[in-house]
Amino acid sequence: MSRDRAPVARRLVRLVAVLLTGLVVALTVGTGAPASAHADLVSTDPAEGAVLDAAPEQMAFTFTEAVAGVADGVQVFDAVGGVVPSSSAVKGKVLTVGLDQEVGDGTYVVVWRVISEDGHPVSGSLSFSIGAASETVQVPPAAATPTDDVPWTLTAARWLGYVGLLLCVGLAWFVAAVLPAADDDTRARRRLVRVLRVAAPLTAVAWLVGLPLTALYQSGGGADSLMQSAAWSTMASTEYVVAACVALGVLLATLMVGTAGPGRTRGRVALAAAVVAACAPALTGHTRAASPEALVVGVDMLHLLAGSVWLGGLVALVLVLPVLAGRGPVAADVLARFSTVAAGVLAVLVVSGTVLAWRIMGSLTALFDTGYGRLLAIKIGVALLVVAIAGWNRYAVLPRVRAAGPSDDLGSGARLVVRAAATEAVLLVVLLLVTGMLVDRNPEADRGADSAGAAEPGVQTGMLGEHAVEVTLDPLATGANTVSVSTRDAAGEPFEGFDAPRIRVESDDIDLGEIALESIAPGEYAGDVVLPAPGTWRVQMSLRVSEFDNPVQTFAFSVGDG
Repeated sequence: MSRDRAPVARRLVRLVAVLLTGLVVALTVGTGAPASAHADLVSTDPAEGAVLDAAPEQMAFTFTEAVAGVADGVQVFDAVGGVVPSSSAVKGKVLTVGLDQEVGDGTYVVVWRVISEDGHPVSGSLSFSIGAASETVQVPPAAATPTDDVPWTLTAARWLGYVGLLLCVGLAWFVAAVLPAADDDTRARRRLVRVLRVAAPLTAVAWLVGLPLTALYQSGGGADSLMQSAAWSTMASTEYVVAACVALGVLLATLMVGTAGPGRTRGRVALAAAVVAACAPALTGHTRAASPEALVVGVDMLHLLAGSVWLGGLVALVLVLPVLAGRGPVAADVLARFSTVAAGVLAVLVVSGTVLAWRIMGSLTALFDTGYGRLLAIKIGVALLVVAIAGWNRYAVLPRVRAAGPSDDLGSGARLVVRAAATEAVLLVVLLLVTGMLVDRNPEADRGADSAGAAEPGVQTGMLGEHAVEVTLDPLATGANTVSVSTRDAAGEPFEGFDAPRIRVESDDIDLGEIALESIAPGEYAGDVVLPAPGTWRVQMSLRVSEFDNPVQTFAFSVGDG
């Protein structure tokens, strides 16, 4: 390594050490509150299935966190499926709904949709009756209950956007900080700049295209809804800011490193623009809903920066080493600079990735009990494979290259480095594909949906962590039902948990929201729910078993006509 670069490398190593130390201290003394993946419905007024003497002046839905309203996100239907004129408003954690005309006796269904802090739409429904319940209740039309599933087009745009972002930021860093400053006109530099000039516009387009796709996902409307300003106003302003920062950041960084001639100022501007672009996505998504927010957002920024340096650096090595193979001292210097930073980058990736997984999922068991967790486990497995290859590259291949001597051709050693770097880069692209699937997926949407065991019709058993639970739905027919919950520890004794269990009931078409439970004995709870239609109904139960763990299980019941 050249003499003037040694202090820089030492400062980088010290910086990484300080960041990791600060991270460990923050995790040790910081708040231990578990993650909150998205808004949950806490209570409704009137309660689910309530029979009122008169029509309510307004209905209130209270959530666990502040939510945003959706244009036409609330609709009210009578028992025969007719639309009842209504109006709604959101303030903080409360959604209020009012009826705009007088209504008669019978059952009514309120279908609602709001947006969580992490950008995920959350929807459900509430049924109540005035005077007396209707004998039959028509299920609201499918158009009134849009799916919360992420469209594949948005997943594809996210994946392309993140791959492009990390690649552009990493390549810009490599050109500005790793390649020798005196070699501005070398073939190696020009090769990287040509790649940047193609990748940067594509990255900008992917992030900008993601805006209308996100608007459609959150609003639940069709493509024609984009012609209405309400669909765009649904999105938080940070979505626009992040897309603009990424698009302008990668384009400016490419412009600065692509300008001919030496210049430290352009390099610094390029690095500053690249850092802004890489950190911006941490301001949206799951990290905004995880706690403590400041720590998780900061860790996510470190994670994105480290991933950028790693992916872009690997691709840059693959592109420039064949060109530099005949220039032993220059190639060895480039490898030494990258390998010095790479060790710290890997440490940041491992630590920050672990922290993010812990805070977003809330418990280790969720890695295996949920679809989101299993995808995250796959990502962790791929990352560990990348780390293994990187270790072999650093401790087996690089010493061989350096031993070749300054006057020797790098020969087979360079080819080994290129192959290893190419393999790591491909695996990182696969890892980013999984990341693209995770970005817009609700971590709690499918917790334990396929892991509950059935004991008999109307009774389901399962495990929440190390605790056995039994859920009973009686009489297992349309109309009024009683949900009973029993919790036991490993010794078979009643288990209370840190808080009372929470349950919500839903089908493919209707989300009845959270059902109030009353404690009737140690470890025993019961609540009432009205099921408006036959079919498969899912009872999702969560139980806080420790300060940090809040496992969730879903039990499916086949309900017949009353």
